[in-house]
Order: sequence, then C-alpha cells, then structure tokens
Amino acid sequence: MYKGYVLQKNFPSPKLVQLLVDHLFQFLYPVLACEADFASQQLQLQEQVINLYSQITNTSFLMEHKQPMQIKKYFEELQIIQKKLLKDAEYIMAYDPAAYSLEEVLHTYPGFYAITIYRVANHLHKKNIPILPRMMSEIAHSKTGIDIHAGATIGCPFFIDHGTGIVIGETTIIGDDVKLYQGVTLGAMAVQKADAAIKRHPTIKDNVVIYSGSTILGGSTVIGSNSIIGGNTWLTSSIPANSVVYHSAQTVIKDRNQFSEPINFII
Repeated sequence: MYKGYVLQKNFPSPKLVQLLVDHLFQFLYPVLACEADFASQQLQLQEQVINLYSQITNTSFLMEHKQPMQIKKYFEELQIIQKKLLKDAEYIMAYDPAAYSLEEVLHTYPGFYAITIYRVANHLHKKNIPILPRMMSEIAHSKTGIDIHAGATIGCPFFIDHGTGIVIGETTIIGDDVKLYQGVTLGAMAVQKADAAIKRHPTIKDNVVIYSGSTILGGSTVIGSNSIIGGNTWLTSSIPANSVVYHSAQTVIKDRNQFSEPINFII
C-alpha cells in the first residue's frame, strides 16, 4: 500500500498546535460568566497555561531542540504581549465606526484574531523555536484569510480592517499606528533561493494607511511616514513621507435611457 510522505514521528501534531492556539486565545481574553466567578476562572486559566506548557514541552520535536525552558519563560512574558494586543484592540475600537465595544473587537474581529496569533507566534519566532510559529500563523491564515509570516516585524498599535486577502511577508517591517485594509500585499520581488536571508519585503513607516487591493513589493521599498496609499495601487519603489499615492481610473456614469439596448457582457 502506498504510504505517501510520512512526517517525522517527533514532528508537532497539527491538532495539538490548534489546541494550543485555542488555549492561548482563551488565556489572553478570558470570558467571565459573572464578576463573582473571576477568582475561580483565574485558577482555571492558570491550569490551562500549565496544561499548555506541558503539551508543548512534551512534543519531542521541541525537546530535541532544547527549547522547553525558553517556552516556560515565554508564558511568563504573555502579559507583555497582552498589553500590546489591548493597545491594538483599542486602536481598532477608536477608528472603526462599526466597532461598538472592546469585547466585540476581541472576540469577533478576524483582523484582531490574526494580529493576536501573529504576536504570539512572533515571540516564539524570535526565540528561534522551530516550526511551531509557522504552524500557528497558518492556523490564523486558514481561519481569517490573513497571511502574516511569524518573522515579520510589526509595531503597535496596528489595525487590520476586514482583512481577507492580506499578505505580509517574512522580512516586512511595519511601524506604529499603521492601518491595512483587505487585499493588501506586502511582498517580495522575484528572488533566488540563495537570497532567502536578505530583506525581501517592504518597510512601512509610522502612521501609514494602505487601502484595499494595494500591492507593495521589494526589500528596498520604503513607504514614508504619514503617507496614504490608495486602493489598487502597485508600488515597487520608495515614496517620501507625507505622500498620497493613488491609482487613477476613469469611471463613467450615464443615463441608461440614452442606450437603445443594454450593454452585453460575456463571461
């Protein structure tokens, strides 16, 4: 019988990683039934963290890479990550007219979910934890349609609105107070595999807004601070601070009664 490709027996289970992501999200944003349950639920959350730590360190793949103690320290640093994430959530709340409460942002916004998993995975990535950060990022990608590589550098606060179709490459650098809309690609120009270690993706400075459908490519491309990138824009070169870039397109509106018959489209 054809076996296909068999993963190493010590490779982390995708189901296990999904469970870890779920537990982490619950740990960062606990939902309390009522105020009186706070103390008991805090104890339950502590048990979840211990269980989570146990599940990660019992993955022989990570143990062989001598990472258990780093992961334990990582959980002690979750409060720092949580503070950043709450700043992200408050930023979304402040600028999205459709957001009516912080809880709505925390538990229903796909953009915020993707940012959460990115910040968790990025912290592991910076500690040179193998495989696990990328697996976590791909869980967020499959759930939201937002593809943020764990190796990207993203400031705080950060706002993703709608988000479907966003791609942020591994060597992208994003400053503080940046807003991205759906369909934005921060990608690389064609490069050789031998150039994998160089910066391949753009740098976005502070306080930049990039509207839907825009594509910005190249490791030497820098978008200056306080700039606005209009929708459907294609950039492969740098622009200075305080720029407005837009794609010029002509939209014609006429009275349909001027036409003897409707315009036919064949798809």
